[in-house]
Amino acid sequence: MIESSLFPMTARILIVDDVPANTRLLEAKLSAEYYQVASARNGFDALIAARDWQPDLILLDIMMPGMDGFECCRLLKDDPATLHIPVVMVTALGEASERLRGLEAGADDFLTKPVEYDTLMARVKSLVRLKRLLDEWHARGDTARALGIAGERVTVPSVSGARALVVDDWDIGARTIQDALAREGILPGRARTEAEALALTGAIPFDLIVLSLSLAGEDPLRLTSRLRAADGTHDVPLLLIAAPDQRERILRGFDLGANDWLLVPVDEHELRARARNQIRRKFYQDQLRADIGIALDMALTDPLTGLYNQRYMMRHLRGLLAVKDAPDLAALMVDVDHFKRVNDEWGHAAGDRALRAIAETLRNSIRVFDTLARYGGEEFLATMPGIRIETAAAAGERLRAAVEAIQFDIVPGRRVPLTASIGVACTSGRPCKPETLLHAADQALYEAKRIGRNRVVVAEGVLPEDARST
Repeated sequence: MIESSLFPMTARILIVDDVPANTRLLEAKLSAEYYQVASARNGFDALIAARDWQPDLILLDIMMPGMDGFECCRLLKDDPATLHIPVVMVTALGEASERLRGLEAGADDFLTKPVEYDTLMARVKSLVRLKRLLDEWHARGDTARALGIAGERVTVPSVSGARALVVDDWDIGARTIQDALAREGILPGRARTEAEALALTGAIPFDLIVLSLSLAGEDPLRLTSRLRAADGTHDVPLLLIAAPDQRERILRGFDLGANDWLLVPVDEHELRARARNQIRRKFYQDQLRADIGIALDMALTDPLTGLYNQRYMMRHLRGLLAVKDAPDLAALMVDVDHFKRVNDEWGHAAGDRALRAIAETLRNSIRVFDTLARYGGEEFLATMPGIRIETAAAAGERLRAAVEAIQFDIVPGRRVPLTASIGVACTSGRPCKPETLLHAADQALYEAKRIGRNRVVVAEGVLPEDARST
């Protein structure tokens, strides 16, 4: 059963412990920091609570009857609904073998009983911050997948081939870490100073940075801050290596954005497990970001021609016309003549090839600061800022001639002529809405088709908005 606080909180934390006294102590500490807290008394209840309540963090006791924390963590990480909820295991033991077992099960970190308050808060803040970031990317990725414009959910990736940078001026310690990472299939680099680290991260995309807090003559916390502020390393996982007496530095490092930490002497297996977990999370985030990029690209571009689509062009046109004292703007509506014949006689695949050829020709025939879109079907729209009607008419004739000159072989040895009719309209320095300008260009296009096609017709004028409203 779940028992939740009723106060307004900043994040949701699920405590899983079969000892009520332990639960009450953690609840009191977290509630005092305005976190929303829920509790479960065994692993079975924890799985249900995590799935239904979707906490931002789970504090999971290891020693529980029926299902221990290791098994519970493994099941949480096997369930797509709870896979990305950070898990911190709470244990009375601090043995390296126990930490390794938990990391292999997917745990993000460990706290040793009795739980030290400052360390608890540092880990909670860091992991909640990460969870919120992943939630945002995850939600956008779900939207992209629902629209059919992104791939399936990411499976657990291999870290083989990932790049890591070890920042340490102690040769023996750095070599130990590099060798351990290499045995995991990770490609390790080395920097001895802050300057070297910044130069390397500015030139090479790393998937993990391992930073020693014992750099001699350097301030590793300043480097932490600079890495978090730089665009290229803002989202790269940062694993701190610290001596047991550097607790304050570790906590400050988490405040600055570090993701994980490990004490010296470094246990190779624990290092590999922590590095693996951090890199996999980065790969997942990278894939979500790529999905969003694909979604945005597909939302703004026509998949057949690679040109902008009508949605983008309308927003772009509104922006151009909304500027006070906007310069002259011309709209050229281009329609392929008799295009239905190409589709009917030679099939849609041939029609698609023709459209791509025309799109490429038009793209190569406009200025770099003009904008071209596939407006729909066999219709294209070009917007040309800063030109008057005479220049726009000449531009239209240039586009018409370029289309007519296309050498389009429908099949080897059989050439099909392609031509286009073009309607041109210009604001001529007067206030104008996009719909008004496009209507004028469309009417000119209709006239070009009516009087014989393969020609350019210029609209007589675009009425200013104040005249249209009277």
